[in-house]
Formats: sequence, structure tokens, C-alpha cells
Amino acid sequence: MAERGHACYIYLTMTPFDNNSSELRRRRFRPIPVRMLVPNMITLLAICAGLTAIRLSTEGRMELAVAAIVFAAILDGIDGRVARMIKGQSKFGAELDSLADFVNFGVAPGLILYFWQLHELNNGGWIAAMVFAISGGLRLARFNASIDDPNKPAFAANYFTGVPAPAGAITVLLPIYLAFLGVPMPPATLTAFYTLLIAFLMVSRLPVFSGKTVKMRVPPEMVLPVFVAVVFFVALLIGYPWYILSAGSVAYLISLPWGWKSYRDQERQLAAQTQGASASPATSPAAPYAAPVAESDHDDRPTHLH
Repeated sequence: MAERGHACYIYLTMTPFDNNSSELRRRRFRPIPVRMLVPNMITLLAICAGLTAIRLSTEGRMELAVAAIVFAAILDGIDGRVARMIKGQSKFGAELDSLADFVNFGVAPGLILYFWQLHELNNGGWIAAMVFAISGGLRLARFNASIDDPNKPAFAANYFTGVPAPAGAITVLLPIYLAFLGVPMPPATLTAFYTLLIAFLMVSRLPVFSGKTVKMRVPPEMVLPVFVAVVFFVALLIGYPWYILSAGSVAYLISLPWGWKSYRDQERQLAAQTQGASASPATSPAAPYAAPVAESDHDDRPTHLH
């Protein structure tokens, strides 16, 4: 009996008191709608693609490894949109998406480059691959920490801070695309330098156009042409993947200065507007008009005696 009472005492002292424990228990075991699971399933498929890319790179099957990274990037681009479309956003999904991005666009591309060529530099190549992977993780952590930044101007929502992780993963594999096209392999030191350059762009403060706030509506007469254009692009990507990926990577890198220039222009416009508003004098409400008081012809002073 004494042991039982001692056990009850320990349980009462070690268990935190919570008035809403029953409510939390009901919430924990509440059925989860299927719409909340669909985006997470897409994200898990992306993680599987990234892990498969790592395995394929260890086996020397670089073409399939790169294809798996591209497939993971496509899944990463649609999981968030699917979640918003079916109203399946959740905090769990956001955390899972960050984990997937770190694996797919940080760790996997770095290992692919290492097994492809960077291993020739021994420790130097491993350091370059590791720096790229860590830069991807740091970039994702900074993105998550700055989502609810109240000091951001409104126009900043249309820009990323630094090259996003999926774009960094696609562009860092450019030497492999060129090698698949028959271009002679660059020296391993040049590949390592290029890897570090993309890693720096990911963790930099460079404003990169995101297009998130761009709202485009397709006119009814253009729906079918848009479908044809999308199918044509997908066919090109499947039929000529290395040409499309090489051209897209080069075009993306060339477009980065335009994003920076556009951001600075909008920043200067906002500063000018703020300075103009602070320089203008504060206008107070006009005082009611008071008519001038006319002098009276009647003189109240006593008249002189004649």
C-alpha cells in the first residue's frame, strides 16, 4: 500500500498540470482529413527521389541520379500549390517540406558532384560538397525564420533572399549537363570553385525574383495554346534534357542581376516616398474663418463740452 501511494505521489509530482488535457487528447486522436495527407505524400515522394539520387550516384549511374533530382524539384514545385488548392496546409507539412528540401537540394547534389568528379580532390572536393550541403540547410533555416518578418516591405514578398535551394541544386549540376552533351570535363578545381560559388549565392543577401505575387489570368481563347506550349516544353525536357537544363541554368544565372536591379529600384522608390512624406509639413485643420470686426461709428467716449 505504501509503495502504491509512493508511486501515485511520484506520478502527481512529475506530471505537468494541464487544464486542457482532455481537449488535447481529443485533438490528438481526431481523424485527419485526406486533403491534409495528399501534400505530405507528394513531399515524401520527393524525399524518396532525393535519396534514390544519392544511391544512383554511388553506383555511377549519373544520368538517372540527375533525373531523380529534377523529378524531386518538380514535386517540390507542386506540393505547396496542391496544399493551397485543396486547403491542406499544416505546420507538419511545412516542416516536412524543409527537411525534404535539405535532403533533395542540399545533400543529394553535393554528393552527386563528389562522386562524379570532386572525389579527385580528396579532402578538398569533400569540403566543397559539404559546404554546398550546409549552405542549403542554412538558406532553408533563414527562409523559415524570416517568413513572418514584420519589417519587410510589401514589395519584398516578390523576391527571395539568395538563390532558392531548388534552383541552386539545378544550377550547380551544370557541369554534369555539359559533360553529357559531349563538352570536355572541366578540371576538378574549377568544378569545386563553381560549387562554392553557387553555395555562396544561396546564403547571400542577393534579391532573387520569385514571381510568387504575380497573378496571371489566361484568357479563354489562350487556354488551348497554353496547354500545347506546356506539352511542348515537357516533350523537349524529356527528349533533350541536357540541352534544356543547360540552357535553363545559364539563363537563370544571367537573369540574377536583373532581379537585384529591380529590387533596388523599388527600394529607392519606397525610400523616396517615405522621405517625401516625412518632409511634407503636417497639415492642421484650417481654423474657421472669422470676419474682421468693423470699427463702430459710435464713440463711447464722453463728448467735450463747448
